[in-house]
Order: sequence, then structure tokens, then C-alpha cells
Amino acid sequence: MSTLLQRIPDLIAHRGNAAEYPENTLPALRSALDLGIRHIAFDVQLSADRQPILLHDSDLKRTAGIDRHALEMSLDELGEVSVNEESRFQKRFTDVGIPTLAQAVSLLESHPAATAFVQLKRASLRAFGHEAVVRRVSEVLKPVVRQCVLISADLATVHHLRQVSSYRVGWILPDYSTLSALKCESLAPDYVFCDHQLLTQNNARLWRGPWRWAIYDVNSYRQALELASRGARLVQTMEVRRMLREFRGLQTRPAAGE
Repeated sequence: MSTLLQRIPDLIAHRGNAAEYPENTLPALRSALDLGIRHIAFDVQLSADRQPILLHDSDLKRTAGIDRHALEMSLDELGEVSVNEESRFQKRFTDVGIPTLAQAVSLLESHPAATAFVQLKRASLRAFGHEAVVRRVSEVLKPVVRQCVLISADLATVHHLRQVSSYRVGWILPDYSTLSALKCESLAPDYVFCDHQLLTQNNARLWRGPWRWAIYDVNSYRQALELASRGARLVQTMEVRRMLREFRGLQTRPAAGE
């Protein structure tokens, strides 16, 4: 039983409890934390007036059903938008707003044991430049700096973070290749994020380094255990409640012979 427990990785709630609530919203984040999740991940974009908000897509078609781009709208305009994700939830939710990063900070302050992986999205990095995005996000996150890890798929942004801030950083791999391994060795991030579909299927141990591995889009406890046996410390999922239930079942399962 002790060996099994050693292999159970920690869960990251991907965009909060996004299986049950609209993604990247305060209800989704609050639900994940209330369930006992210690790690959450959410996406950050900038509004046209350079205010950090929680949003994955730069356009609002999928989440709000309107044909507009968030990066071209002011914070006041975005405050009138509901991201109810009707394609997933039909009419279950009404008037769920786009959170500001400051609101997410307030939520984190009330959960001091939680860690947040804050992803700087490429659309905003291209539109405003990585210096401006890093500066604005870092300013807002100051009250919870010890709880936050800034992550990005943009390698130049992660390098910039290393140079100008004291935040822990994470790089989201574009592929699982020898070249990316060499870049990881040079960068030495605190965390390395990787899509499970990019990993080779030979059960080889993940690259060793000073970082912690976080594998995303994992929705099976069996897959999570297999990844943990290869060196993954964290797995990221939207299926927060179900994965928690399965992990807790493993922890309470009697060992063979008991």
C-alpha cells in the first residue's frame, strides 16, 4: 500500500473545476478549492486597456457565444459579458462573468495553502509584448507571489520571467524531443508542463532535472499512476471531482493480504 501511495501524483484543477462549471470562472476555481484541491491552473489575457483577466481564448465565441475579441475590448466592456458556455451547459448557468486577475488573487488569499499556475497566453503576448504582459500580471499577483507559478508556452517569455522577476516559472513544452530537453536543461524551470499525448509510449522515465513534471489532459487514474511511475509529480485535469474520488478510493483500498 505504501508503494501505491508514493505513486499517487497531486492533481491540478485545469481552469478550475471546469467539468462542472464554466472554465476559468470564479465558481470553477472556488469549487476546486472547496473540494480540497491544492493546485489550480488558469489562463490570463489582457483587455484592450491592459487589465489582466481570466480567459483561455482571445475571442468570445466559444465561451460567451458572441463574435468579439476580448483583447480589443475594455475591462468595462468585458464586465458585461457572460461566459456561460451554453454549448456545454445549455441554460444551466446565467450571468457568469469573466473574472479579473485581482478577483482570483482575493480567492487565493482566502486559501493560503493553494498554489496557482498562471498561464500567460500567446495571443496577449503577441498583441501587447511579453514585457507588458509580465509587468501587469506580476503587479497584480504581488499579494500572493509565494502561491503562484507563472507558466507559458512561449519560451522567450519564460526566459524574460527568469530575468526580471522572483516568481517560480514553468515552461509548456511544444514537443517531447531531444531539442526541447536541451532547452529545459538551459532554462532549468521550476516546472515542466507537457501534454500526455506528446509523450513516448515506451514507459521510459521522464527527463531528470531540477524541475517538477506536470502532465496535462489526464482524465484516468490509471494513466495518472503510470505517469507518476515515470516521474510526474502532478497531473492536470478538468475532471476534478471524479479524479479526487478515484484517488481517495486508492488511498483507502486495503493492501493485498490485509
